Amino acid sequence: MTTPARGAGAAGAFLEDLTWPDAARRFADDPVVVVPLGAFAKEHGPHLPLKTDSVIARALARALVERLPVLAAPVVGFGYYPAFRHYPGSQHLAPETFAALVAEILEGYVDQGVRRLAVINTGVSTEAPLQVAVRELYERRRVRVAVADIRRFARAEDAGLEQELGGHGDELETSLMLAIEPGSVRLERAATDYGHHLGAAATVYYQPAIFDPDVSSGIDYSATGVRGDPTLATAEKGRRAFRAMVDRLANDLVTLFPDLGDGNGRSR
Repeated sequence: MTTPARGAGAAGAFLEDLTWPDAARRFADDPVVVVPLGAFAKEHGPHLPLKTDSVIARALARALVERLPVLAAPVVGFGYYPAFRHYPGSQHLAPETFAALVAEILEGYVDQGVRRLAVINTGVSTEAPLQVAVRELYERRRVRVAVADIRRFARAEDAGLEQELGGHGDELETSLMLAIEPGSVRLERAATDYGHHLGAAATVYYQPAIFDPDVSSGIDYSATGVRGDPTLATAEKGRRAFRAMVDRLANDLVTLFPDLGDGNGRSR
């Protein structure tokens, strides 16, 4: 008799929809648990809601659940977002607090028997503390957590973007929201806002930055809290970008965890 692959026959699901006995049975089958990370409240200009990152993170998790036999954890909605802390409504944690939060969530799953974990990170400033958190978890528990950062799995060319430069609340994010939750987009309020970044010299040096409405603040300047041109956004661009993002996330999960696939190295 052939032994079924780990997770075979089990449909994807959100953990929050399961009872604890159901979760215990699923954990006993050595599942891949996907942890989406996206801010519940972070400014995205005058045209997008504070919840934008969490909406995108949950939509990505839902698409993975529909395609693969994975379990999706609740969205981690609090993070390290220093560039936006002074905007009303935006929430921000210190890097050590954020790293500790993520580490405790992940280690809690490990304590419950989960050994295969993947984080879908829709932030940028969250990348560095996330790397520290998962590295330290690996040192302590020898559980290797895979992390996908949005700067690696979202590519401008997938959507056919037209803006000269992007980065936040821009053509891409606005297009994604038009595709995922169009009723929350106030497109009539969108404005092109490149700040002082167009023509700014690129160097090999990292420089910290914030979003600052003061026109004299150099490369920090943003009149609206946006960097890019959301006026060019369309739902079709968002659908194209979202499909490409999900394809990349799903196929790479199968590369890491082949039993999730169809036996030919592809997502089901």
